[in-house]
Parts: sequence; structure tokens; C-alpha cells
Amino acid sequence: MKISPRSLTIGITAAAMVAGAGLVAGVNAYAAAGCRVNYSIVNTWPGGFGANVEVTNLGDPINGWNLVWTFTAGQRVTQMWNATYTQPATVVTATNVSYNNLIPTNGMVSFGFNGSQSGSNPVPPSFALNGTTCNGNVGSPSPSVSPSRSTSPSPSISPSSPPPGNAMAVVAAMQPGWNLGNSLDSTGSDETSWGNPRITQTLINNVKAQGFKSIRIPVTWGHHQGGAPSYTLEAAYLTRVKEVVDWALAADLYVMINVHHDSWEWVANMPGDRTNVLNRFNATWTQVANTFRTSSAKLLFESLNEPQFSSGTDPGNAPLLNELNTNFHRIVRASGGNNATRLLVLPTIHTNTEQASIDALASTMTALNDRNLVATFHFYGFWPFSVNIAGFTTFNAEVQADLQGQFDRMANAFISRNIPVILGEYGLLGFDRSTGTIEQGEKLKFFEHLGFYARTKRITTMLWDNGQHFGRTSFQWSDPELINQIKSSWTVRSGTASSDLVFSARASAITAKSLTLNLNGATVTAVRQGSTNLAQGSDYTVSGSTITFTAAAITRLSGSRAYGVNASVNIVFSQGVPWRVSFVTFDPPTMSNASGGTNPFTLPTTFRGDQLATMEAKYADGSNAGPQNWTSFKEFDFTFTPNYSAGNIALKQEFFNEVNNGARVTLTFHFWSGTRVTYFVTKNGSAVTGATS
Repeated sequence: MKISPRSLTIGITAAAMVAGAGLVAGVNAYAAAGCRVNYSIVNTWPGGFGANVEVTNLGDPINGWNLVWTFTAGQRVTQMWNATYTQPATVVTATNVSYNNLIPTNGMVSFGFNGSQSGSNPVPPSFALNGTTCNGNVGSPSPSVSPSRSTSPSPSISPSSPPPGNAMAVVAAMQPGWNLGNSLDSTGSDETSWGNPRITQTLINNVKAQGFKSIRIPVTWGHHQGGAPSYTLEAAYLTRVKEVVDWALAADLYVMINVHHDSWEWVANMPGDRTNVLNRFNATWTQVANTFRTSSAKLLFESLNEPQFSSGTDPGNAPLLNELNTNFHRIVRASGGNNATRLLVLPTIHTNTEQASIDALASTMTALNDRNLVATFHFYGFWPFSVNIAGFTTFNAEVQADLQGQFDRMANAFISRNIPVILGEYGLLGFDRSTGTIEQGEKLKFFEHLGFYARTKRITTMLWDNGQHFGRTSFQWSDPELINQIKSSWTVRSGTASSDLVFSARASAITAKSLTLNLNGATVTAVRQGSTNLAQGSDYTVSGSTITFTAAAITRLSGSRAYGVNASVNIVFSQGVPWRVSFVTFDPPTMSNASGGTNPFTLPTTFRGDQLATMEAKYADGSNAGPQNWTSFKEFDFTFTPNYSAGNIALKQEFFNEVNNGARVTLTFHFWSGTRVTYFVTKNGSAVTGATS
């Protein structure tokens, strides 16, 4: 269950070590000490929770730190990011990592962790920084080292930042990231034209509170731009973009801005209008670069979102993208200020991972010979799985292999050369229509594996969110189970299973049911219904990678055996988030004869507790019917969609647009219980008749 953050601000006094620009250690001096901790519980689920910890140094600069606290209710840290930890019993010690060891005066470092709990989860009563219990004030000077002047100045370090000039470390510190999608990238008159509310500083701060370290702010410029030859950007729009960027920087987030939907609106015309497109692109980046030339180094520029061209082949257009990326690099570097060394993010064509596209980008980077470059790509999964077509309803071996292959190609081409990689957008394409296009458990397995594999390849990930995941005004997640799985994947693997659904037919006696566990390095520690543990042996057994629920347990959980989900339990693992299993009572769905139109044709369906997985469509001769006729399995939500509350399945106009007039089509509906139901439709003009036989 998702809860609102609980925060406790606790003052801390700590012995501070001297570290700062232009200082080296001597002896017999005194250092002022003091700091503050903000401990926030941002997520909770059965048996576990997530927390963020922010440490602000109020005293002299610190070089190397550890924070110690005691859990009073048996809580345990299970994974931590932006710090390392030990917890031999109740006492937790969090220690800096290489890139956040320095805390300047009034500077802040933050880290997060997931933990286990049983029952209550009180906030730790006190904290100690570097061995001293704290009271929130700058204390009396304590014995320390004596500062003396160094012969050469040291660069200033912003709070929580890796050393300057280390692109790999900077991009690593950006993990995890989030996209502020469908706002400033909209192609209407302003940022609300695609239905999202106006961006607020409160939203940005809430994104930070969720544990994100970076934010990608896509920007479409062309609707706020004058004509040739100057292509002047509207001053008010530039000011608004800068306002949002500054809010994010003030929240201690890394920020990435770009040229977004301009890519297909006008940059795509470059093959036939090279001079005008290049002049406009150059003018756009000249103005953007000058606007942000003094902004923090935590701001990154991305040259172009998903580059594409209106004609020609991808290999043939590679020189065009090279020209755009090269001009972008030249303009930004020449603008001076912090732009002289700012991290610049360059995409492949379409931001895909085809080897030819990767090779072309690698060649561009080699020619630019700049250590402050970052490669980027986007990933929305193996396409048939991502939209639920061609029978790819599950996260199977082929879907997994596609993910790993794409990440491997990027890592081999760039990370092996110490060029960092950002996955600038990720998600599932089916989300464009509904987050229910992909079944919940299969969706969770996809995101669990994506987070794990990106972590092993040292790829920083930025979740695409067009407003359907994190509420822009509610600041709540629409699917807490999904985001908990995603957050856990940033640091540790979670166990999953072959399914999150266990079906029992009401017309038959209940029998024991088994699931195959994907342990992912974990072990099963408990199975819980709410806060109550099921009894191992009498309720369930675990043998290797198989968990079996006994008939007696399923009978008890099923209660009166009403159709649908009767109960859910959580399989709790030794690491990561639990795996929810729902026990479903069903009987085979029934359908009725009907007549109607093509937009849509609603097929009366009594689902009787079952859930639809996919639909096949074939003509009488066995050939495939409907759109995308290379497969008999049609695309979920595009050609058909179930409405469980209304009791029907809608066959959409998009399906009938490519159905032969007068030809009878056999539809086979595949349900998650394993049941298949056959139905027949015939289109005559805009009229449709449907029959069960």
C-alpha cells in the first residue's frame, strides 16, 4: 500500500573533518560541527518499506562520513543506494560512496534504502554523524586538524555530486531518473495542451521525494519560434522553461533538456530541405545554450529526441544525424560558461539499438574527441510483447533476450570505452492506450528484469511518465505495486513467479496448484495474507523453484467461491519486494449472438471470473484476418478490448477496416485460465453479425 511520506527532521551534531577548497590538513586546530537529518518513509508494502535520508552539514566541511542509527522495532535494511551499509543487529551504519564523500558547509547528501518490517515501523529516535550524537546546532569547536593553505586551489563541489570531469560518475549519480512527459514537449499552444496541468515547484519537489536523482524535461520549441532567418524563440517560453529547470536544480536533481517533438515536426524534413532545417536547428540550440550557459553543471543538454527523417534509409541518413550532433556540440561548446564542459547527450537514429545506428554514433563521438559526451537510447520492450500482439502475452525467454541484447550492444559500444549511457525513456508501448494492455504479473517481471539488467550494465534509467504513473497534483502513484517493483529493481533483484494468478474452476473440486518461482538469487521467507503468515506444510510447500498451495489453503482463501479474485497472498523473499498471488474462481466465459455496427461491435460476454489474454482471427480457409495479418493474434486494445464491468468485448473499427466484406471470421478468445472460446463475426458494409456457432 502506498502512503504519504512521513518525515522527521532531527538535529544532529557531529565531529567534522576538515575538507574544502584550497585546504590541506595540519594539526592542533578546531572545527565547528553540526548537521541535520531528514528521514522520510516514502513507500510501504506488506513486510517492507522504502525510505530516503538527507544529511545537511551545518558545520565545517566534511571529507568522508558515516551515519549511524538504531532501529527499535526489528526493522532491517535490505538494500541501499548512494551509500553502503552494515547492520549486524539493530544498529545501522551508512557510509559514503566515492562520489559523495565531501559535504561542504550547508551542503547536503542523500541516500535511500529499502527495508523489512513486521508490525510497527517507528522512525529512529536519533542519529550520529561520524561518531557524535547530534542536536541540530553548530556545536562548540572540537579537536580536529589544522587547515593550511594549499599551493593550488581545489574546485568547489556541489552537494551530492561526483568529481567534475568524470562523466561516468556523474551519469551514475543520476540513477534513477524520471521524465516530465507530455508537458513542455506538447505540440499545442502551451504545456497544458495535452491534458496535464501546469508544472509546479511542488511537483518537482515531490518527484525528488520519491527517490529520483534526475529529471528529463522534454521541450518542443517549434510552436514558440519565429521564422527565418533568426528563428527567434519566444522570450516568455524560454523564461518558463528556465523556471522549471531552476526548480529542479534547486531540488538537487540532475536535469536533462532537449529538442523534442521538433524531431518529427520539422527536423525530419532535412533530407529535402537540409539548409533551412540545419539553420533552424542551429538557431534553436544557439538560443538555448546562451540561456543556460551559467546554469549548474548538473544540467545536461540532449541534442534531439528520437531523430528520424522523412525519406531515405537509416544508413543513408546517418550523415545527417552526424551533422546535427556535430553542430549541436560545436554551438554549445562555443557558447562558453559552464557549457564549455557541460555533459552533452547524443542519440542514435530513432534512439534505437540497431548495430549500424550504434556504430554511426560511436564514429561521431570518436571524431568529437570530448570526454564529456553521453550516449542515449530508448527502450519500450520487444515490440510484440510491448503491445500484446502475435501471442506474446508473457515475459518469456525471447522477450528477455531482446532486452538483454539491446542493453548489451549499448554497453559494449560505449560503456566499455568509458562513455556513459542513459536510457532516456523506458516503458511499454501498450501504455499509450492502457496500462492494462499487458497483464500485471508479466508487466512486473519485465520491469524487474529491466532494472536489474540496466544496473549490471551500468546504464542509468529514466522512466517515461506522461502523467499516467505519478499524479501531477495528487503526487500519488496510480499503480503502487508497479512503482515498488521498479524502485526495488534499482538496487536488488526481486523474486517473481510463473504467474500472479491461480485459477480454480467453480464447477470442479478445488485441487492443489503450483507455480514456478523465479528466485533471482533470493529465497522464500514467508507467505502472507495481510499480516498473517500462512503455515508452511499445511498451506503451502516450497521445493526448489516450485511453490505449491494446498487444496485446503485454496479452499479457505476462496471462501464462498464467488467469481473473480477471492483473496491474495504475498510471497515474501529474502530480498526485494514480495510477489502477489491472486486466487481466482472462474468458469468458462459465455458469449451471445449479437448484431451491430463496426465502430465498435460489442460482443456480449459473461466473463464468470476469467480474464482475457488475447484474441485470434482467421478466415474459413485458415488465413489470418484483420490488420497485421502476418499473425492470427490481434493487437490488444487496438483491435479489441474487454469491458468487464459492462460485460462485453468491443471489436473496434480498426479491426473491421481490414476484414473482408461478407467473409466469416473465426475468433478464438484466449483467457488467462487457459480457457478458449470460439465466436464468429461477419461484416457486411458497416453492419456486423456475431454468432456462437
